[in-house]
Amino acid sequence: MPHSSPLIATLVAGLGLAFVLGAVAHRIRVSPLAGYLLAGVAIGPLTPGYVADQSMANELAEIGIILLMFGVGLHFSLNDLLQVRSIAVPGALGQMVVATVLGTGLGEAVGWSIGASFLFGLALSVASTVVLLRAMQDRRLLETERGHIAVGWLVVEDLAMVLALVLAPPIARLLNASFEDGASGAPIAFAPFASAIGYTLLKIAAFVALMLLVGQRAIPSMLHWVAHTGSRELFRLAVLATALCVAYGAAMLFGVSFALGAFFAGMVLSESKLSQRAAQETLPLRDAFAVLFFVSVGMLFNPRVLVEHPFEVLATVLLITVGQAGTAFIIVRLFRYPTSIALTIAVSVAQIGEFSFILASLGVELGLLPTAARDLILAGAIISILLNPVLFAALDRLEPWLARREAATDARAGQTPAAPDPIPPPTTLAGHAVIVGYGRVGSVVGERLRRANQPIFVIEDRRDVVDRLHSEQVEAITGNGADPAILAVANIAGAQRVYVAIPETFEAGQIVQQARAANPSIEILARASSDAAIEHLSRLGADLVVMGEREVANSMLRGVNAPEPPHPRSVGTDALATATPP
Repeated sequence: MPHSSPLIATLVAGLGLAFVLGAVAHRIRVSPLAGYLLAGVAIGPLTPGYVADQSMANELAEIGIILLMFGVGLHFSLNDLLQVRSIAVPGALGQMVVATVLGTGLGEAVGWSIGASFLFGLALSVASTVVLLRAMQDRRLLETERGHIAVGWLVVEDLAMVLALVLAPPIARLLNASFEDGASGAPIAFAPFASAIGYTLLKIAAFVALMLLVGQRAIPSMLHWVAHTGSRELFRLAVLATALCVAYGAAMLFGVSFALGAFFAGMVLSESKLSQRAAQETLPLRDAFAVLFFVSVGMLFNPRVLVEHPFEVLATVLLITVGQAGTAFIIVRLFRYPTSIALTIAVSVAQIGEFSFILASLGVELGLLPTAARDLILAGAIISILLNPVLFAALDRLEPWLARREAATDARAGQTPAAPDPIPPPTTLAGHAVIVGYGRVGSVVGERLRRANQPIFVIEDRRDVVDRLHSEQVEAITGNGADPAILAVANIAGAQRVYVAIPETFEAGQIVQQARAANPSIEILARASSDAAIEHLSRLGADLVVMGEREVANSMLRGVNAPEPPHPRSVGTDALATATPP
């Protein structure tokens, strides 16, 4: 090579190998997360072969966490956070306390000091925000009640861990001093501990106040000004700069984590009309850098710990997946939430991630945590992250039974379920049109069909849109149209047409394929953004495929009476609404 480029080499090795192994994992019906983690193990310093720059990978992963938490904040208003505070605050803190106690007991059983055991237990008590959000987004649960509780739960955990990262050294030293000097009667200094608590709480309060008082006006106003310039490139840059600058400033000035700073930046912007556009602009980078997070986790893993300490690894994994999840389940049930919500929260916290690595590294640097403990934390993290999609898949299979059970319980008690989370039975509509996606395209299709008095059923992932349709007496469901359970509610077998009005090609392809299998005679109209997407959707069974750019060109040609090139597999945007009998 003419010169050394550790950044480029890390990106190429991390993303390239993650793609290959992620594709293999998807092919064998395993979560792609497994491929991303194995990619990190392969290029890590503890396995033979090429070794990527670990510090560089960790910093790139931090960017992914910042963008991810910024995007979550854009969809999570302060009101949402306050609405779940009664369960999120005591639930998260209670679960952390129990997990810390269990981890401390495990550490002492292994033979570590009480300070090391305490840090070990604390590292096992906080779930990974990245893993949780990926699972919630895949299942379109972020806008549901259980999604709000889960996100609020992790926000509380993140706040607690910000405090813990500052207090961990004095707490560990205090516990060690208590253990070592108790017999000799030497005085134990509590003053540094109390001072650290007060100073940290003051900085966190100052940051939150600044974001609510200043950021709530300054950030939206700045983005509105940029939006009026008409430059999409400048707006995208403004969104990224806001997320990164606020996260970095929060960490440097207030001692708050990057993730928490980005979350509050997104949350103060969520009230703006530009929040949806801002979320779309950060999506591609957010997904790419989130992959690098999992790669960086894999790079830290020492495979030898599985052979040298198998029983300790098993105990650590059970503490995370059974002890921590079981505690969360019991707490949520004690607050009288349904079993389905309790299980969702339990599965959500049955893994650990980024904060655990930071705390473990801090403990080793300060000489308070043995390297064997760090290896166990990393092993527990990777195994629990790999198991988490399996647990969510099991929960998905259990969901219909839980819905029937809770409906029967409510019927016996004479109650009506408060939330529409359980999947309802299939619609009784027949000869209707199913519209997947009710955005700019789908809403135009729906309005025209309704004016023609044709029955429609809408599948949309935004709860507020579905609530509005319900108020207008239109049947609709919140969820992902690619989910077979959601698609079954729309009664595809009895429908006349399906309008796939979402822009995501691969997700649209899954919907087209499932609809064609459920009803071979149904007419399927789909939306596309490129010639390759047209070919892909047509091959999967779409009768007509829409490409907006081509229709714009055709309209211009019609305006000057110029001939239009034929394209038998593609039609214009208007065809979505007009391809229906009078």
